[in-house]
Amino acid sequence: MEKLIILVFLCFGTLCFMLTCCNAVDTFYPNEPIRDGDTIVSTNGLFEMGFFSPGNSKNRYLGIWYKKVSNGTVVWVANRDTPVNSTSAVLQVSSGRILQLIVDGNTNTTIWSSSLVSLNDITPVTQLLDNGNLVVKNASSNDKDTFIWQSFDYPGDTFLPGMKLGKDLITGIERYTVSWKSNDDPSRGQYVAFLDTNGFPQIFDRRGEVLQTRIGPWNGVRFSGMPSLTSNPTSVNVFVVNEKEMYYRFEVEDLVVSRIYVNPDGVMTRMNWVNATQSWFSLTSPPTDSCARYGLCGPYGICNTNNFPVCSCMEGFNQKRPEEWSLENWSSGCVRRTRLGCVNGDGFKRISGVKVPDTRTSRYNYSMTLGDCEMACRMNCSCTAYANLDIRNGGSGCLLWFNELMDMREHNGETQSLYIRMAASELPSLPIAHSGSGKKKQIIIAIFSTLVAVVLVIVGLAMYARSKKMKRLVKDLNDNSTNDGREEVADLQSFCLSKIAKSTNNFSVTNKIGEGGFGLVYKGVLDDGREIAVKRLSETSRQGIDEFKNEVRCIAKLQHRNLVKLLGYCIQGHETMLIYEYMANKSLDLTIFDETQSSMLDWSKRFCIIHGIARGLLYLHQDSRLRVIHRDLKAANILLDDDMNPKISDFGLARRFKGYETEANTNKVVGTYGYISPEYAVHGHFSVKSDVFSFGVLVLEIVSGKKNQGFVREEHSDNLLGHAWRLYNEDRSIELACSDLRDKCNKSELLRSIHIGLLCVQHHAEDRPTMSSVVVMLDNESTLPPPKQPAFFTEAGLFNNNTQSLGPTQSSVNVTMTLLDAR
Repeated sequence: MEKLIILVFLCFGTLCFMLTCCNAVDTFYPNEPIRDGDTIVSTNGLFEMGFFSPGNSKNRYLGIWYKKVSNGTVVWVANRDTPVNSTSAVLQVSSGRILQLIVDGNTNTTIWSSSLVSLNDITPVTQLLDNGNLVVKNASSNDKDTFIWQSFDYPGDTFLPGMKLGKDLITGIERYTVSWKSNDDPSRGQYVAFLDTNGFPQIFDRRGEVLQTRIGPWNGVRFSGMPSLTSNPTSVNVFVVNEKEMYYRFEVEDLVVSRIYVNPDGVMTRMNWVNATQSWFSLTSPPTDSCARYGLCGPYGICNTNNFPVCSCMEGFNQKRPEEWSLENWSSGCVRRTRLGCVNGDGFKRISGVKVPDTRTSRYNYSMTLGDCEMACRMNCSCTAYANLDIRNGGSGCLLWFNELMDMREHNGETQSLYIRMAASELPSLPIAHSGSGKKKQIIIAIFSTLVAVVLVIVGLAMYARSKKMKRLVKDLNDNSTNDGREEVADLQSFCLSKIAKSTNNFSVTNKIGEGGFGLVYKGVLDDGREIAVKRLSETSRQGIDEFKNEVRCIAKLQHRNLVKLLGYCIQGHETMLIYEYMANKSLDLTIFDETQSSMLDWSKRFCIIHGIARGLLYLHQDSRLRVIHRDLKAANILLDDDMNPKISDFGLARRFKGYETEANTNKVVGTYGYISPEYAVHGHFSVKSDVFSFGVLVLEIVSGKKNQGFVREEHSDNLLGHAWRLYNEDRSIELACSDLRDKCNKSELLRSIHIGLLCVQHHAEDRPTMSSVVVMLDNESTLPPPKQPAFFTEAGLFNNNTQSLGPTQSSVNVTMTLLDAR
């Protein structure tokens, strides 16, 4: 009996051991370092992470490889450029860095580490996911898809399903693949495959800094230079271009094992694992023939491997240097046989079956039709070609080229059409059927020519008028002979256009960091290393030259830690720009109204932002040389520096007062819906109390993380101000705060801020405190007066002339309202 019991226990222990071995863990914690010989395995068993030696090398590397297939094919290496020559390496989670690879011993030398991230107040867990991604996340977070760090952001020579090849425009992370030096050496090789985000994004392969191959831009179905790359039932290609990120990725079905691999010779190949043959099968790869070399045939040249020689000029073009072409040096390319005549004398020739030209200097628009695209190209004499962005469903979007057309080759499988600008004499003429139709055609041509001439005259007059206005503006800003405030801009630097264009990478979309009523805003880096923000007045701007001049004069001499600093301006040609100091954390609205970004702001930071805005307004209203009323205070116009300190910006709508002036009237109301005060909206009366009202709205938005404009609750129709007022009356003000703040804040400070916010949005201007009182109330624990009902209690309050929104004794006057969107 005893032997039977022992046997049962032995069997049970063996079974437990087998189960433990078979169910390998996929995670480890800070107190569980990974040593050489230890591994973790993804839940599905496909990927394994640990230490390995590649090929014939004796060095040790931390990497991830396929466990079930392909005899351990490595897909990622952490310390690829810093090998370990012993088995003493340890991977651990440190307090200053997330992951740290050290050589264990007396010195604990760091071999490799991930990015610097503070691990305070979180419980990090490292996990190898089923897709081969090594991630670090917060074990206590409910959001299991939010990673503090991931290996997918730092690819090696392998591009896996779910990875992104491209750039995150918010964080600046750029993901690209780099080949190994050799099969025995995983250190960075010579070949890099990357998504170039200049112009319309396209994939390149380079050797060192020399471009080798251009795979081309995405046409909605595939890359223009890879006709063989299409989605199929087991694989889907995804290409994303928006203001936040630009990337390519591919997805496969669960049972398909696939990868894109750049070998040490620079050949990029899409491969699937075939179980039947126990080997990798090559699906697609960019062409590797002589025409694959970037720019082989020069400008306006076209390559065809079926011809000899492979390079020729497009129809309508001649060899630029025939003597070089005879030596098979085609880099000089081709030139037009007939010069262009611009609007009156040009047309477009359609060609297909070609890889479209290099798009690094192109422009694009997803909403335009092909007809819109043609018109845009026709009316711009610098435009050399156009095409659809997306070839699906008959075509959509617009892609415009503005320089010489480079790197084209014939592809029989390519269906995207390219329309090239040509002189009219190079285009085939239409046959005339009979004299009647000929006369009709002449009449149509005459009418069209007349219309074009009229348009050109109008455009010319407009350009002349704008040019005169720009010259007058320059004279205004630089003329110090009068005392109307022009001397205030004397210390501002006047930047030349070429310097600003260089600093912003020629106003590249990747440098765009925002936009507003003035136009687009770009990040730039000057030659001396200073980072700048460039506000570029657009032709369709809702603000104009007057607002530009007003902003320069209002802010030129203002110096305060909570006001953005104006460095200078640029007025050249048709360009009008303001140059500011760069704010790394962009505008407040992008942080507090975004669920992910708002988690960066704990209560102490939010209170500091409230306090900083209050002090900035106090300076404008009371402490500066001239009293300034901002008139467009909103979350989008509060910028945050590296330390999340707030700085008030955008003074295009501001008004200055002299002496003891504090208020004025206007028949033209400008501002932003959701922030504008009732007396200003209805009567055109503005004062320092108008800014106080906007500040109160901002305070309630910062506390709640919700926008006043468009605020919705199921139980009532009140806007954010009405909701805050309702909670205050029910002694539930704490519920206004976003859930993350309620248990991790100074509650008395938070409730005081809500109370002050309600005091600032009271209906009557005389009931609102001044900013000096607000600063005192924020700094002290004194008893606050009870607030009265706020203005614009409901979302529709601005447009309803009722006693609740306008007050019992008020009536509207004839004012013109220009309300901007509250971004």
